[in-house]
Amino acid sequence: MDLDPRKPKLNVPASMATSLRLDPNPTHFPILPKTPSPSKTTYSDRFIPCRSSSRLQNFALVDSPSPVKEGGGNELYSRLLRAELFGPEPGPGSPISPNRNLFRYKMEHSSGPTSPMSVLGKDGVGSGLGEGSVRQKAPRKIAKTAHKVLDAPSLQDDFYLNLVDWSSQNTLAVGLGTCVYLWNASTSKVTKLCDLGGRDGVCSVQWTREGSYLAIGTSLGDIQIWDGTKCKRIRTMGGHPTRTGVLAWSSCILASGSRDKNILQHDIRISNDFIRKLAGHRSEVCGLKWSHDDRELASGGNDNQLLVWNQHSQHPILKFTEHTAAVKAIAWSPHQHGLLASGGGTADRCLRFWNTANNNMLKCVDTGSQVCNLAWSKNVNEIVSTHGYSQNQIMVWKYPSMSKIATLTGHTLRVLYLALSPDGQTIVTGAGDETLRFWNIFPSIKSQTPVRDSGFWSMGRTQIR
Repeated sequence: MDLDPRKPKLNVPASMATSLRLDPNPTHFPILPKTPSPSKTTYSDRFIPCRSSSRLQNFALVDSPSPVKEGGGNELYSRLLRAELFGPEPGPGSPISPNRNLFRYKMEHSSGPTSPMSVLGKDGVGSGLGEGSVRQKAPRKIAKTAHKVLDAPSLQDDFYLNLVDWSSQNTLAVGLGTCVYLWNASTSKVTKLCDLGGRDGVCSVQWTREGSYLAIGTSLGDIQIWDGTKCKRIRTMGGHPTRTGVLAWSSCILASGSRDKNILQHDIRISNDFIRKLAGHRSEVCGLKWSHDDRELASGGNDNQLLVWNQHSQHPILKFTEHTAAVKAIAWSPHQHGLLASGGGTADRCLRFWNTANNNMLKCVDTGSQVCNLAWSKNVNEIVSTHGYSQNQIMVWKYPSMSKIATLTGHTLRVLYLALSPDGQTIVTGAGDETLRFWNIFPSIKSQTPVRDSGFWSMGRTQIR
């Protein structure tokens, strides 16, 4: 061991000299007993300062049984730090709880100035150190697979048709080829309502809001009104020279859209075929929805236009031309007056939201796929969209953030048809793959939590005819 002659020598007993010479790591030296000397100070290779003069005692993080003596200029800083970590010091006679939780978040309730030691959350609100905690609500879980599948032979793969509707009396109407079938969601009973026969075909179906009468639009342009409970035809109305692909009820007034570019309004209380013709689209009308107060009618067409009409106008009061593809998907918000949503076709793929009170577009979201249908939940402020090229998916969105809650897949072709159950919890979707799929996606209006499947929603595949 080569020692620098300028360094003080270690006083090592002879009995330990061998072990010191064999140890290659000088940091592993054993701790030697210190021999006190009143006249001479002994130094070692490692300098360990004496902690008796350190000011670290002022940073003590535990309550000591005796007060800490604070020194000079550090007294103010020590008091500030202690107050930030432990809160105000208890007064005389106030006990300190031994079970106090020091680092637990709580909401900031004080409206006064915040401390320089405050902790800021992600939203910029001081969370502070203290008691109480606010947990974020866990996102709702939605099943990724349909809980019921019905075979629907001859369900057409045509973007411009509307062949599925769910009544307020819990009966599903489906147009298959030249026939309309009714499926009772409570009993799973299937009833053949009618067969148009010949060269005619079903292009649209729509229940009245009371759920008793069903309107059927045909490929010849006629509109038939049927009593769904008695399976009896009430009347037939004409007016369109070609197929009637979309229908919308407002009390006793029925609006119909056709390939002839026109919208007709029919009053079933009078004998005339129609009472008003609305001309504004330059191509086939494929989307129609009345607002919830029945004061405005929104229409979408293959001319990429979204038009809004009032009850008595023969000309649109609003024109929206931002979409770059056909507008079939239309939905009015049940939560905010004058809030309208629309979706564009393959060349557009966007959801757009409009304020019809001031003629402004509020938001635009690119979904990445052709938008075929929209339905706004009446239980929560969420909206569901169904899509075609090229994902064939179903998306659930939260409004107004438009954060995606769920993406559901299962159909192998475009999801062209959509209807909402009367309780607002379940949707049914239809596609050119000739299946109807039922999805439980919205919470109930009372519990705000997903409901369990009832008995008739048992897993399986049923043929609708």
